[in-house]
Amino acid sequence: MARIPMTIEGAERLKTELKRLKTVERPAVMHALAEARSHGDISENADYDAAKDRQGFLEARIRDIEHKLANAHVIDPQAIHGEGRVVFGATVELEDSDAGERVSYQIVGDDEADIKQGKISVSSPIARALIGKSEGDIAEVDAPGGTRVYEILGVRYA
Repeated sequence: MARIPMTIEGAERLKTELKRLKTVERPAVMHALAEARSHGDISENADYDAAKDRQGFLEARIRDIEHKLANAHVIDPQAIHGEGRVVFGATVELEDSDAGERVSYQIVGDDEADIKQGKISVSSPIARALIGKSEGDIAEVDAPGGTRVYEILGVRYA
């Protein structure tokens, strides 16, 4: 089974979501199902159908999170000894050579990625282009709008 990389923060967020799904959402769906059943014939009961759909979605998400947590390889970015190289969990300061814009990204697991917070997935094209490089290196990223060239200005593990 393949290990799923994630930061400590990402693992905690999944654990929190799992707890909420099991303790709040699941009982609410069970209550909605019971309420819909109490109205009689369920064969043409839209509330029952909606509750069953919600239950299916909920149980699938619970299984998905449990699977990810069971196979998680939790990495503490502060404990990384990357020796200046870009690795999972590192925060990378970049300059877009064409636009001259500076950006900062932390490389995180797939479930943690949020570009608005400066977190990119380890499986994204930009992260794959950066992994293994060091400060001062140039990374070329094949993007939908063409090739982007970034200079790595700094790498930190925090």
